[in-house]
Amino acid sequence: MRVDLFDFDLPEDRIALRPATPRDAARMLVVDREGLHDRHVADLPSLLRAGDCLVFNDTRVIPAQLNGRRGEARIGATLHKRETQRGWRAFLKNARRVREGDLIDFGAGVAAAATERGDDGSALLTFEGDEPVEVLLSRAGTMPLPPYIASKRGIDERDAVDYQTIFAQKDGAVAAPTASLHFTPGLIAALDRAGVRRETLTLHVGAGTFLPVKVADTDAHVMHAEWGHIDAATAGRLNAIRAAGGRIIAAGTTSLRLLESAAEPDGTIVPFKGDTAIFITPGYRFKAVGGLVTNFHLPRSTLFMLVGALMGRDRMQTTYAHAIATGYRFYSYGDASLLLPG
Repeated sequence: MRVDLFDFDLPEDRIALRPATPRDAARMLVVDREGLHDRHVADLPSLLRAGDCLVFNDTRVIPAQLNGRRGEARIGATLHKRETQRGWRAFLKNARRVREGDLIDFGAGVAAAATERGDDGSALLTFEGDEPVEVLLSRAGTMPLPPYIASKRGIDERDAVDYQTIFAQKDGAVAAPTASLHFTPGLIAALDRAGVRRETLTLHVGAGTFLPVKVADTDAHVMHAEWGHIDAATAGRLNAIRAAGGRIIAAGTTSLRLLESAAEPDGTIVPFKGDTAIFITPGYRFKAVGGLVTNFHLPRSTLFMLVGALMGRDRMQTTYAHAIATGYRFYSYGDASLLLPG
């Protein structure tokens, strides 16, 4: 499909620079067979059915943004995906100043050699020393806020909390599964009382989620792979929920992409452990997922294509036009939508 079919105009003042307080006070635009409904995230227990299951991503964001030097040149690095125990694929800023084998000094006793250069400005960074890479990042790294926020304000201590979900347990993401940022202990308790089930899986979100689609046709776009895991026990419980008539509601596009990667053609979810580069565009037949909680996405992005696949491209263009006209806040720290295709 033509990428320009997924374009829309978004005023700069619609981009949220801080999350709602409390988190579940964020607005939520419900899209179902009956139309559009302006609600709030705190209303979610009344909008789902007993027996439905929300599936959350328990990945934890690491301080994956690094700033260093190669000689006199300033080099920025955003870690993307772990390749080895000490090696991370990273996107480099000022990459032309880095040669194969160069050592980049990130300060605080942290340095990494750059090898395996890619045409997309990436390189494999192999960190020096014996300390775990996680320890090194805690000294030299900062929270990797999306560029549409980081370009407008500095990263501060609040972001270390704000850009982490309450489900975060497993280190490895370089971007938050942002739909889950809206959930609070109080909201979870209310969902429990309403009989809504919940499960977790792991997908370590990569920086590729922010890369623009630069080609004219979706067939020419190459997705970056991300590592995910659904264990056998979780897969079994999800299959039992579907068999009993409950809907699998993905909390975020990361959960949805992993669920669909692990689903058989008949919708059965099987254990999964490894990389997925699934690219969902209109025409895709969803196998396991019956709904999605998600934020509002960038124009011409793979994630706007995904929601267009779930609900229909024209319908999502109408939905986003309503969201813009009525003041919904967009992107990672923005408001939410509940998409129920029926």
